[in-house]
Amino acid sequence: MRALSLTLGWLLIALVAFAAPAQAQPAEGSGDPAAYATLAELLEDEQSRQQLIDRLRDLADDGPAPRPETATPPSATPDAEPSLPRQLAEATSRIVSDVGDQVDNLIGVVGALFTGGLSGEGSAFDTAAFSSAAINLGLVILATFALFVGFRRLARPLFTGISQWSLNGAGLTPVLRLVLSVALAALVDVLVVALAYVGGNLIATFAIGETGELSTRASLFLNAFLVIELLKAAVRMLFSSRYEGLRLLPITAHEAAYWNRWIARLIGLVGYGLMVVVPLVNVYLAPALGQGLGTLIMFGAFLYAVAVVLKNRRRLRDAINVKANQATLAASRVSLQLFARTWHLFALAYFLMVLVLTLTRPADALPFVLFATLKTLAAVVVGMLLSSLLSQTIGRRITLSEDLRRKLPLLEPRLNSYVPNALRVIRTIILIVVVMLVLNAWGAFDLAAWYASEAGRGLVGKLVSVAVILAIAVAAWLGLASLIEHKLNPETGGGVPSARAQTLLALFRNALAITIITMTAMIVLAEIGINIGPLIAGAGVLGLAIGFGAQKLVQDIITGIFIQVENAMNTGDVVTVGGITGTAERLSIRSVGIRDLNGTYHIVPFSSVDTVSNYMRDFAYHVGEYGIAYRESIDDAIVALREAFDELVADDDHKMNILAPLEVAGVVALADSSVNIRVRIKTTPGTQWATGRAFNRLVKLHFDAKGIEIPFPHTTLYFGVGKEAEAPPANLRVMQQPFDIDGRPGGQPRSGESSRESEDDPRAKPNPEFTGDFDED
Repeated sequence: MRALSLTLGWLLIALVAFAAPAQAQPAEGSGDPAAYATLAELLEDEQSRQQLIDRLRDLADDGPAPRPETATPPSATPDAEPSLPRQLAEATSRIVSDVGDQVDNLIGVVGALFTGGLSGEGSAFDTAAFSSAAINLGLVILATFALFVGFRRLARPLFTGISQWSLNGAGLTPVLRLVLSVALAALVDVLVVALAYVGGNLIATFAIGETGELSTRASLFLNAFLVIELLKAAVRMLFSSRYEGLRLLPITAHEAAYWNRWIARLIGLVGYGLMVVVPLVNVYLAPALGQGLGTLIMFGAFLYAVAVVLKNRRRLRDAINVKANQATLAASRVSLQLFARTWHLFALAYFLMVLVLTLTRPADALPFVLFATLKTLAAVVVGMLLSSLLSQTIGRRITLSEDLRRKLPLLEPRLNSYVPNALRVIRTIILIVVVMLVLNAWGAFDLAAWYASEAGRGLVGKLVSVAVILAIAVAAWLGLASLIEHKLNPETGGGVPSARAQTLLALFRNALAITIITMTAMIVLAEIGINIGPLIAGAGVLGLAIGFGAQKLVQDIITGIFIQVENAMNTGDVVTVGGITGTAERLSIRSVGIRDLNGTYHIVPFSSVDTVSNYMRDFAYHVGEYGIAYRESIDDAIVALREAFDELVADDDHKMNILAPLEVAGVVALADSSVNIRVRIKTTPGTQWATGRAFNRLVKLHFDAKGIEIPFPHTTLYFGVGKEAEAPPANLRVMQQPFDIDGRPGGQPRSGESSRESEDDPRAKPNPEFTGDFDED
């Protein structure tokens, strides 16, 4: 037995050594079926297999001696690596050559099927053995699938319960419930596949064929069953057609059933064809036929996939566009719309790549494509779930408590403006990471090597540092701005703040924003590797140049600082600045915005301000001068003024604005037509005008009630006198007006009036005060 094992070991080494030339020229010979059968029996024997493995390891440790004729001549050694275009050209040529070889082999195999050239010389097909093996394998397949279907039916109530909890559960966000439910369902699904796999192994070992031995055929099928059904379980995680709560992708049940059925067929065709049918054909018929059959299966799967993709191109495009229109972020909407137009191109490129890899690398293409696809699906699904989780947790509108909204009224809208922007940045980072993982899965980008390099670690470290700096800056701004708003809030900041406090805190908030933005920008630039020393020096030189070239601006700022320090005016004050009187609506460090009585808005730079007249400090006065006729009693007029003030004080609308009793200064002028009496009323700041208007109304009413005349302006005509102080008489004649003020001829009574009443009408009589002496001139 030991000698036999060594002999078989050398036979295996010889087969391995000549395997490459045999595969390069598959049409020249089909191999000896007896040798393959002997090799299969050798691998089935555990002791012989271990001895063969040990022998191969010994040979690998010793290593064959290098042959001089295989050494690369010095002239053939390149001094440098080939250029990128040359590498692409060589790779393309190699791929085309490999695909051409596979197509030629397929054509040769198909031709040999009709000519009978696949059977070796002297070899005969054992129909009885083939029939027995086919029956045994069919029984194993039937038993395994029967166990799988039975276990799936037993697990159906469990799937239903998990789905209901995912849809109607409470305590977690919908995305977290969905993820947990899908994970539990996937665990149950894997357990069902594992139980069916173990049951199939037991049946194949103890019930079918020779008891206690697992045939190679059954082992091939069971291994393929485990891999393929696990892949289908992964597909069911995405397209669960029966259970709404176990479907990761947001599509309808009809769509999920269609795509689940299509992908399952494709996986079954490729998986069972390459992992079961092709190896069995290699062993029982001919390796060349198996190789050609594998190529034919891949071409058939490729054509089937292309047909399905092209058939559903528009339907899936419309479905993706519907999702794009429902997206809240503009970036997501544009990305989905772009993907809707190009998804079929990505799908066709994927299937074409799988076909090329399978034809050029038949040994390891299927595992590579399998794991790359799984990694791609995992990266995309995890990215989508993270994005959805972020949208459901922090992407919704933030609602603060009533007490916090009352204390900090601007905090909630500020958070709701910052969070969507932060969510866009996080989604962009997730998208970049997903793209890098997908490229790494397909070998286009080595993510581990890039991160291990100095450039990769440096870039990741800088990005993390910048994110931390920005987060700290935003947190600092939110905290300080909220504190300022708390001080400005009359409900929580210790009462209504003064106008000076409002102005200074508003200016401080603006200065704080500028400071935080400037410092954050400088720190971020320094963190990403930009030398900010020249920037700071340049800013100093620029400031000096501005100081010399813009003296007015400097004067504006300096004057504005002192105006604020001295509390000369605040927002809302009525002031006179630069010859303009109005309400100060906006106050900055450089200028003040004035709204005058006509509604015109004026911007007055502080450099043009010499004097600030503020009408809103502590208290104010209404100063009024009221003229009475010379014939009226001054004392009666003062009494009427006091009575008007007493009535004003009794008015509910004005009494709270009056701070002191009426001050009567007395007669201040003996004017041409009147005797002027001045009074002053002390009021709260800003109410002196309204108080004065109300007092003027009451004065007119009280003067009218007492018959005190507020005279019109009078004119005295003087014709001169002689040296003896005599005034020559002037002929005076009062002429009757042709029409009186009612439009009637002068002196005629109105209808219903007596002539006596007409005579008593003062309008029909000359003015008794219009008297005097006139000289002849």
